[in-house]
Parts: sequence; C-alpha cells; structure tokens
Amino acid sequence: MSDTPRSRGLYSSLRGLLASGVAMLQVRLELLATEVQEEKARLVGLLAYGAAGILLLCAGAVFLAVFLTVLLWDSHRLLVLGIFSALFLGAGFLALGVARSHGRADSRLFSASLAELAGDRAALEPPRE
Repeated sequence: MSDTPRSRGLYSSLRGLLASGVAMLQVRLELLATEVQEEKARLVGLLAYGAAGILLLCAGAVFLAVFLTVLLWDSHRLLVLGIFSALFLGAGFLALGVARSHGRADSRLFSASLAELAGDRAALEPPRE
C-alpha cells in the first residue's frame, strides 16, 4: 500500500486523537494526585486535632486531680487550679469536637476526577435524537 494523501491524513488524525487522549489522561492523573494530597492534609488535620484533644484532656484530668487533692487547703490556690482545670478540659473538649466534625465530614476524595470523567464520557457519547 502506498503513502497516499488519504492514508497520511488518517494516520495524522489517529496520532492527533492519541495525543489528545494522552493529554486528557495526564490532566486527569494530575487532578487525581491533587485530590490525594487534599485528603492527606485532611487526615493529618484530623489526627492533629485528635491528639491535641487527648493531650489537653489528660492535662485537664491531672489538674482536676491536683484540684481535688488541695481542696482542703486554704487561700486562692483552689481558684487557680479550678481555672486551669476548666481551661484545659474546655480546650480538650473543643479540640475533640473539631476533630469529630472533621471526621464526620464527607470525604471529597476523587469527586472532581469523577465529575471530569463523567463530563468526558458525556462528550464522547453520540448525540441522542
């Protein structure tokens, strides 16, 4: 078979189609990588808030124990220990509440990629009559 203009045009069209497909795949993979990074950041934040909450609750429990130990002492030591206990316990519950809300939030992992792929599929389907 000789190199006719028609076969060169077909070959050229196939190369263009393949190049477009590879470019589209590259964009989709980059989007996928971005979504994985976002999910990783969300999980790191969740773990950080959870760890902070547990640490602050432990510190609050220690202060509460000291508060109960010196309950019979006189002076203003009780007021200071009570304030610190309330502060640490409140901050711990707040951090755990934030971690809980982050954990309950729906993960958006791959949502943008799936939406783009659905759009690509719709664009490639033949028009309906």
